[in-house]
This record gives sequence, structure tokens and C-alpha cells, in this order.
Amino acid sequence: MFNKKKQPPIRSLIAQGSRIDGDLIFSDGLRIDGAVNGTVTANAAQPSILVISETARLTGEIRADHVIINGAVLGPVYAAVMLELQPKARIDGDVHYKALEMHHGAIIAGRLCPLADTEEKPTLKLAANNA
Repeated sequence: MFNKKKQPPIRSLIAQGSRIDGDLIFSDGLRIDGAVNGTVTANAAQPSILVISETARLTGEIRADHVIINGAVLGPVYAAVMLELQPKARIDGDVHYKALEMHHGAIIAGRLCPLADTEEKPTLKLAANNA
């Protein structure tokens, strides 16, 4: 579903230094560099991508197709297609994923919960440390 040509564009940004208190629903792509206290949910009617940058802090539930995390998340994460955990990812909560890519240095304080798939088993891909 997600290759370089078909990823939805990132149309929204929560900039570093910004803070949102409350639930957020987005379409296409969203990048968070600031702080969010509330649930962040993608519109389920179309493909979505959510990027949580190194400077971001999110307290609440996350739901999107493709989730890339390199910041701090306190709460459960639901990635319907792909979850990418970058080296500085810090998650305190359960992660639910169809496919998982976890880089060296990422930390999860919670359960790894593969989503049920009737077609095939979830993919687990470990990235090598390129440093």
C-alpha cells in the first residue's frame, strides 16, 4: 500500500513550540514537531501517514495507516499498515501493528500486538544500526 510514489502527502504540521490540548482528526499526512495532549486519529476513508518527530511529545492514543515515530509517545499506538520506530522513539504504551520496523535505540514500554491478518502473518523487520 505504501511505496515512495503512493504515500499520501503531509499537508499539516504542528510546529515545535506549539501545543494542542484535545483530540485531533487529520486527512492524508500529519507531522508533529510540538506537543499534543489528546487522541490523534487519521480519517479512515483514505490512506494516511503520521510522523512524530524527535522533538515531539504526544500523550494519547494514535491511529493511522503508516506511523513513523522518533519522539515520545505516552499511550497506545495503532498502525493499520506500517509502524516505523526510529532510533529516538520512546513509547510508553502498547503498540498494535500489521508490519513493524524498529531501529536500534527505540524503546517500547508496553506490549507488541500484531494485528490479525487473514492473508498472512505480520512482518517484523529489524533495522541495522548504520552509525
